[in-house]
Amino acid sequence: MTHAGEKTPFQSLKSGPLKGTAAIPGDKSTSHRSLMLGGLAKGKTIVHGLLEGEDVLNTAAAMRAMGAKIEKLKDGIWSAEGVGLGNLKSPSQSMEMGNSGTSTRLLAGLVSGHPITASFHGDASLTKRPMGRIITPLESMGAKFETSEGGRLPMTVHGEANPKSITYKLPVASAQVKSAIMLAGLRGDGVTTVIETKPTRDHTENMLRHFGVKVDVENLADGAQAIHLKGGQDMVAGDKPIYVPSDPSSAAFPAVAALICEGSEVILPRIGMNPRRNGIFLCLKEMGADITFEDERTEAGEPVADIYLRGTKTLQGITVPEERVPSMIDEFPALFVAASFASGVTRCTGLEELRVKESDRLAVMVKGLESCGVKLEMGQDSLTIYGNGQPPRGGALIETALDHRIAMSFLVMGLASEQAVTIDDIAPVATSFPHFVDLMNRLSGSPSIKKAA
Repeated sequence: MTHAGEKTPFQSLKSGPLKGTAAIPGDKSTSHRSLMLGGLAKGKTIVHGLLEGEDVLNTAAAMRAMGAKIEKLKDGIWSAEGVGLGNLKSPSQSMEMGNSGTSTRLLAGLVSGHPITASFHGDASLTKRPMGRIITPLESMGAKFETSEGGRLPMTVHGEANPKSITYKLPVASAQVKSAIMLAGLRGDGVTTVIETKPTRDHTENMLRHFGVKVDVENLADGAQAIHLKGGQDMVAGDKPIYVPSDPSSAAFPAVAALICEGSEVILPRIGMNPRRNGIFLCLKEMGADITFEDERTEAGEPVADIYLRGTKTLQGITVPEERVPSMIDEFPALFVAASFASGVTRCTGLEELRVKESDRLAVMVKGLESCGVKLEMGQDSLTIYGNGQPPRGGALIETALDHRIAMSFLVMGLASEQAVTIDDIAPVATSFPHFVDLMNRLSGSPSIKKAA
């Protein structure tokens, strides 16, 4: 689904305390990978808790177009029957990626390692996002690309029958680029190595291991690491189902909402607590938030916990450690909102990756925050927010640039700001959190978020 045409503005009004248990959608990163690798491995993979948002459904459709049998069973259970490594087929038409950079970049990696041709297109937001960061390493492995001006979508990938194995040092910390190279390397002629100076999300490595692929991680100097993958390994569906944890990126929004609405008591069950994804919760605790993690456990190779939040304390500004940035890159919009209510200064650096997300997330957030009365200072890759411990003014119409996380961030702000906050379009929220509005209204006990008049 694209978001062209008439927009649907939504408004967020001041709420009382939030109360209750919030069922958060399945983790998007794990959902994408379970369908991609399940659709590639021999045998049938059963997946519980899949995120049924637009982005993941586009991944499912793309894998079907390349020959995998993917279907929804009952009670939220999905199955993926794989074609076997090397047996993907060329889709008959261009594949719709909607708003999903993850789908596009990872699938481009899969295609690059197979002797097939596939074309990708997306919505107005995705077509602005650069693909050069994956094209450079994938072309060195033998794939060929045709793109629109500036290395953007629409894009056609001509895969390589005998991809070369490479050693590639990531110029920027990006799990998507790392994953694209590794997926192409599954059919490489030797060992493919990705070197990252800052550790990024390791969902691809974890999921590959679930399907029997050996992935070695070598610790290097100064916190860097090398991920080694030998090509030609068998991929076989595991005996056990995949249980997708609840998405920590999606959980960030009701979490911040609970913390800024005084008197709130909210439980977020089964949240993924992968140490490369939990940076937002570490930051909130350092800001003095009343957060506890209960029943910490491991499910399908991923750590999870139930998170208890209480809106009882005034948050304090912090300096976010730059090495933590990759573990919370998608959650910075929610953190910026929390910092807007905090007392004192919050400083964030190393934010260059925010410039190439679904939007220039840094610039769009700054524009919206300023229009809501937040005092701040933006650099090329930094943001400093000057909080005074009082709710921001709010009262603005926010241009979300088709970015689901920006939309949810400002709807959260409106629940506790002095005046209502309106976003220009609710549609992008469906890409990752289809029942966000219903959930937040249930927690608030009233229709605090609704269609703007």
